[in-house]
Amino acid sequence: MRNICAKVSYDGTHFNGFQSQPYGRTVQVEIEKAIQHLTGESIIITASGRTDAGVHAMGQVFNFHTDSSIPTERWAIALNTRLPRDIVILEVWDVPDGFHARRSAKRKTYRYSIDSGKFPDVFQRAYRFHHPTPLNIDDMKEGLRYIIGRHDFTSYTSIRSTKPHHIRTIYEAELEQEGQAIHMTITGNGFLYNMVRVIMGTLLQIGEGKRKPEEMGAILEGRSRALAGPTAMPHGLMLVEVEYGEYGEPLPPDLPEDEADCDEQDDE
Repeated sequence: MRNICAKVSYDGTHFNGFQSQPYGRTVQVEIEKAIQHLTGESIIITASGRTDAGVHAMGQVFNFHTDSSIPTERWAIALNTRLPRDIVILEVWDVPDGFHARRSAKRKTYRYSIDSGKFPDVFQRAYRFHHPTPLNIDDMKEGLRYIIGRHDFTSYTSIRSTKPHHIRTIYEAELEQEGQAIHMTITGNGFLYNMVRVIMGTLLQIGEGKRKPEEMGAILEGRSRALAGPTAMPHGLMLVEVEYGEYGEPLPPDLPEDEADCDEQDDE
């Protein structure tokens, strides 16, 4: 039996999240239906994480085991002809039997985008949160620095998080402005449910002058969701990339498995 890995992009606008659910349209169900149509196999795919309803992905990763003899280089084209237009398989490759799209992940990068123009860009309105009120970008950049490093992110996750602990490591976090667009890009070893969106909601309050930049650190130390800002809207969030290093490589001994996975629902 082969272990196949794929990178997929999707527009989350009309999906009720990635993970299969008893109600609503999901990305996972559409992909599994396409695989069954192609191979006749009833397969459950394993994703790097579960994006929430309305969240998009440029580089979601999933794997599955199959008895199919379809050449690896043919999978992407074959699946894309069977998938709806808002899902595109970008790349497919073979991985070792022990590879697991979620447990083997080392780093993930998300981007949250804001449209700061007086009027929204009609071509980007499904991918950027429109915020016409002026924002202090320098203060937002300063506040973002407080979350870099290894912290307990209890304050920045939903009270519905199911993880046994909320310790995560943020390697990089940047804010940049491009015309009327503002992008926050954040890379870490894992993200909790709504974590990026709560961070963004808090940063927006800093940009509006409702909070001081140093409050980002105080909120972390308080370990209470009530201390942070609102959860930003989902459509501004994009899963950009999932990094693995050597496929099948075990997790570092000092990194608990549940810290390394970004499993949204405990993932965005």
